[in-house]
Amino acid sequence: MRSSNSACDFHLVLASILFLLFHVLLLLPHSSLAIRPAESDLVQLVNATESTNVSKSNSFADMIDRALENEFPENDQNEVPEAGGFNNSVAEQQAVLETVARVKSKKNDTKDDKSFQLHDVFNSDNGAEETPKLIDRKDNVFIISNFKSKYPVLQLDAQLISDLVVAIVSATCGGVAFAFAGQPVITGYLLAGSIVGPGGFNFISEMVQVETVAQFGVIFLLFALGLEFSATKLRVVRSVAVLGGLLQIFLFMCMCGLTVSLCGGNASEGVFVGAFLSMSSTAVVLKYLMEKNTTNALHGQVTIGTLILQDCAVGLLFALLPVLGGTSGVFQGVLSMTKLLVTLIAFLSVLSILSRTCLPWLLKLMISLSSQTNELYQLASVAFCLIVAWCSDKLGLSLELGSFAAGVMIATTDLAQHTLEQIEPIRNLFAALFLASIGMLIHVHFLWNHVDILVASVILVIVIKTIIIASVVKGFGYNNKTSILVGMSLAQIGEFAFVLLSRASNLKLVEGKLYLLLLGTTALSLVTTPLLFKLIPAVVHLGVLLRWFSPDSLVEVLKVQLHFNRKGRRKKNLTPLVKYPKDAEKSLLSVQSGLTRSQVSNWFINARVRLWKPMIEEMYAEMDRRKACRVRGNEEQP
Repeated sequence: MRSSNSACDFHLVLASILFLLFHVLLLLPHSSLAIRPAESDLVQLVNATESTNVSKSNSFADMIDRALENEFPENDQNEVPEAGGFNNSVAEQQAVLETVARVKSKKNDTKDDKSFQLHDVFNSDNGAEETPKLIDRKDNVFIISNFKSKYPVLQLDAQLISDLVVAIVSATCGGVAFAFAGQPVITGYLLAGSIVGPGGFNFISEMVQVETVAQFGVIFLLFALGLEFSATKLRVVRSVAVLGGLLQIFLFMCMCGLTVSLCGGNASEGVFVGAFLSMSSTAVVLKYLMEKNTTNALHGQVTIGTLILQDCAVGLLFALLPVLGGTSGVFQGVLSMTKLLVTLIAFLSVLSILSRTCLPWLLKLMISLSSQTNELYQLASVAFCLIVAWCSDKLGLSLELGSFAAGVMIATTDLAQHTLEQIEPIRNLFAALFLASIGMLIHVHFLWNHVDILVASVILVIVIKTIIIASVVKGFGYNNKTSILVGMSLAQIGEFAFVLLSRASNLKLVEGKLYLLLLGTTALSLVTTPLLFKLIPAVVHLGVLLRWFSPDSLVEVLKVQLHFNRKGRRKKNLTPLVKYPKDAEKSLLSVQSGLTRSQVSNWFINARVRLWKPMIEEMYAEMDRRKACRVRGNEEQP
């Protein structure tokens, strides 16, 4: 009974709805019922689409879309910040609003609109999305470092890759060309950089980025140097390296400051020029010493110790610049330098403790994990070098000091040679890139236009630096030969001088013509440094001939004797030799001196020039002193 009543009610409701719908249709205008064929087709298309969507609503793909929408809602996406976020970013970064222009890519320009230029080959549009660039009113170009987008995407700076390719390939070509010519490859790296840099064909667009990447060259150079450095040898030269290095800087500053004052100039400029000239090129000198295998020689150890001291003193010189520029007081400058010294001592103390406790265990762990391949150990060595260098830089010291200290720490273990073998390929690559980046700072056109004054300045700097440095080294008890070799090795102006010069220019300490003179002198000094190194053997030979130096071996005595025999010196001035060599020694001397075995025998049997007797006695005394130093060093080892 109840079900029949409900059925009747349903039929009544349905009839009522149909009746109302019929009345509504009667009230509509007649034109609305005349549906055109096109409109009817459109309605059918819409209905078909809706039916298709309804059919797909329950499909597997739609289920996946709904699941992803639930998992990643809109608020989790990295949307581009609104306009109000710009003001917040400016306030947080303490930024200053300036007018800049955004560079738009010229993708719509045709090749016929402009003539072909070689520079366009390295800056052409390859179809990839270009990194946004901004230009301010001083014509400085800024590369966007963090491009905001709705979704996190992999960002690529294609121009930086192109610049690195140009720098590495040009350095390789320059090194190969100079190697074929029998010249130092360092010169090839420097000249290759100057050719492709802003002073040449201007193939490099992102100079700051390339120079930043190239800075790894100095880091790995000093890291490798620290791996080869011996604590025992450091103790032998620590007095001349530390005290002598500081004395050299002080003498340069006093001499230049006094000279400028006597000439009626500003004493602050003179003191800065002295500090500027006291810097030597760590990368160039180390590259030369490694090529000649003289890093373990006496003059090589003194040179390396002095270079490390100069790198440590860079932070002190930066603290001194505001005082010289008048932007801070003397007390504040002294306080800053004292703080740096305390930080340096604390930093080295912590590293010394770590090298005795944690580092050996860490290296052995990496060796055990790298039993199949050296990849993990190589990566761990690089990471250790970079983290120590980074900590040193954050403490106000230098990256170079930290990387050298990292190498010295590993050198105290048994894995120094293994680490050096792993790091050598990386060092060679970045060292060449760094030297090429230094060459990019050299403007060949500027050097050529002012070659006369710049050459005179470079010669004056080389002579003065050689004399002062050699005098300081001689004052610490070293012989003439070692003193001159150290002086000539450090006679150039280093790459850190560019940084000091830029900082002094910002402080208005050096301006105008003096700035250009120092810039050109430094650039030309770096270019001519390999040529100066090639003169060192000739200077040593001349010093032996003129009795300035004592020969380090009997081979040099033989060469000198052969020189005098060719000049026709009489044999009545000869005196018997004390010791006659064995057959094996005669063969070795014959090969090394270029004489025949009979000439070597006759030279030893007949006579020795009386003129060289005191020199040979001095040579044996020097050998005894070196032997005593080695014995003392072995006794001091734990």
